[in-house]
Amino acid sequence: MDLATLIGIIGAFGFIIGAMVTSGGIGLFIDVASILIVIAGSIFVVMMKFNLGQFLGAVKIGLKTFIFKIDKPEDLIEQSVTMADAARKGGFLALEEAVITNTFMQRAVDMLVDGHDGDVVRNALEKDIALTEERHKTGISIFRAFGDVAPAMGMIGTLVGLVAMLSNMEDPKSIGPSMAVALLTTLYGAMIANMVAIPMADKLALRMGEEMLNRNLIMDAVLAIQDGQNPRVIEGFLKNYLAEKQRKVNTTDGE
Repeated sequence: MDLATLIGIIGAFGFIIGAMVTSGGIGLFIDVASILIVIAGSIFVVMMKFNLGQFLGAVKIGLKTFIFKIDKPEDLIEQSVTMADAARKGGFLALEEAVITNTFMQRAVDMLVDGHDGDVVRNALEKDIALTEERHKTGISIFRAFGDVAPAMGMIGTLVGLVAMLSNMEDPKSIGPSMAVALLTTLYGAMIANMVAIPMADKLALRMGEEMLNRNLIMDAVLAIQDGQNPRVIEGFLKNYLAEKQRKVNTTDGE
């Protein structure tokens, strides 16, 4: 569970709802027509931008902002060095006994064990990385689209409310509901974009960066093992994937 995402969204909505309650009650800020225009309208407009499978998959993708498990780069480096040492002593077949929880690393090691050429391994891994990145970008673009469309739908709702208000100026009772639609659609659109869609897109972009870093690290490690490089040399250049502070900490621990 990503506590930053959970705390952030609860805190943001908590303060907004609290302000609404102290401003006259939450009921003043609920309007069915505004909800339909902004939320339902945004859903269908964004659906037009993607195919149905991509759009429906957005729910699963969005959950990654809350629940996302990824290996630490330093753990992958340690495991890579261990496998490099095993491969130097017992050959690539010795890697069959390695306990690997990372599925991408497991596929890469399987290719080594099967005796594939270095270029074949590199091309296969690079293709896997590229396709994974493309899937991530599609998920990110869906939430970016919500961030763009929701405020626009809010503006459309505002115009609808203003037209309804101006066309019934002779009836004072109709002015209030029409103005509510006009203002609340803008509010809903801004909230959806800035409190949900855009932050989720940014968090997914962060997740993508973390996963791409790990996969590139794994690819470099496996190719280095295939080339028969010294485990200490492999450890040294793989530490380039770590922040400077982490490299120093790990080096100190190793001593």
